[in-house]
Amino acid sequence: MTTQDSARRVTRRRVRTRANLLDAAFAVFAAKGFGRVSIEEICEAAGYSRGAFYSNFATLDELFFALYRERADLIASQVADALAQDRPDLDVPASVDRVTEVLLLDVDWLLVKTDFLVHAARDPDVAQALLDHRARLREAIADRLSKARGHTTLPAVLGDVDGAARAVVAAYDGVTTQLLLDRDGDAARGWLKQLLTALLTDGSGTPE
Repeated sequence: MTTQDSARRVTRRRVRTRANLLDAAFAVFAAKGFGRVSIEEICEAAGYSRGAFYSNFATLDELFFALYRERADLIASQVADALAQDRPDLDVPASVDRVTEVLLLDVDWLLVKTDFLVHAARDPDVAQALLDHRARLREAIADRLSKARGHTTLPAVLGDVDGAARAVVAAYDGVTTQLLLDRDGDAARGWLKQLLTALLTDGSGTPE
């Protein structure tokens, strides 16, 4: 085996170890909450030693940040892809359906996301990371709405496309808070579809 082949194997193993640590951390954070989790618990859940942890992350905060960023970036990408499927005119009910399916993932993700929000409220650096993600999500929505201008009319009360994008994210925040409390995913999906359709149309296109 060449030195280059050996280096590739080490790199692949390191990538796999990091991914396994993140997956284990997600499950532990969702079950116990960020402030109640130790490095040892994550290592045990992943089946690794503390050495494996520290070869990938300097602190628990760094792992938590990496976990949030990974999932949040995936969601922003999925939303952008879901909105890009229409032609220049925006089929609001169809787009709402697709975006709703992407945004409402699962309660475990919402628990981790809420923990990150609370953490961010006490740490300006973490808060900026959260604001950056929310900005990317809004930009993905605003970009799609902007491309539909001239083909699809948005309610004037929302102002510009950025205002409409902010309203979409705010509706999601409100519905997911309710979902965390009652754990009724089907109801939350229905509420979000109704809210987004009402926000983006005159109400005549409400999905059945």
